Amino acid sequence: MTCELPLGNSSAINTHDTALILWTGSRDLVLSLPSFTMPAYHSIFLEDRDVPVIGNFPVLPLRTRTRGPAYTLPTLPPGADLDVQPDNESYDCVDEIISLFRANVLFRNFEINGPADRMLIYGTLFITECLGKVKPTMAARDAEKALNNVALDSFAIPGDASFPLNQAFEPPRDRQDAETLRSYISQVRQEIATRLHARLYPGGVGPSKFWLSFTKRKFMGKSF
Repeated sequence: MTCELPLGNSSAINTHDTALILWTGSRDLVLSLPSFTMPAYHSIFLEDRDVPVIGNFPVLPLRTRTRGPAYTLPTLPPGADLDVQPDNESYDCVDEIISLFRANVLFRNFEINGPADRMLIYGTLFITECLGKVKPTMAARDAEKALNNVALDSFAIPGDASFPLNQAFEPPRDRQDAETLRSYISQVRQEIATRLHARLYPGGVGPSKFWLSFTKRKFMGKSF
């Protein structure tokens, strides 16, 4: 029986290789290894032209109960699937960040096509930070506390000396904008932490080894 198996490439994270495998029953025999370059996934919210920005960071709508400057999208009905589809009126940038994380985190290079891509970059880096706080033996409640703590911890925003991507992110123009941006990013961080926890512990069981396998990946070679 033959199948295709994706293989990682440690020397070139921005490539995805596919090997043709022959299953022999006792071992796998690699027959061929064609290589091709795959582009990173960009935000669909680049199409939204009227999104307000602070510096060049977008203030996109959020599906959240956390108070802050974000425009609030409708909540999902009880029992709704965690994976919200882009055509759903409740689909937001956090849904996109989580759905694209496992593909985009493999890339060292990412071309920024607009403000919404900066949200994608920020969220991807923050998920990596969150995964680093969850240990393989953690109970769901302990992981929830750890993720909430990292979401609420003091954090740098564009323009701060400790922000790792100042070369691609413009600072807020004044103190008021900085406070608004910090409040908005706090909303984003809390939503990511909450929704990521649901995926790490589906049905309260976990943490997911599949998600934790991405803990040591560094998107663009950066980290918070």
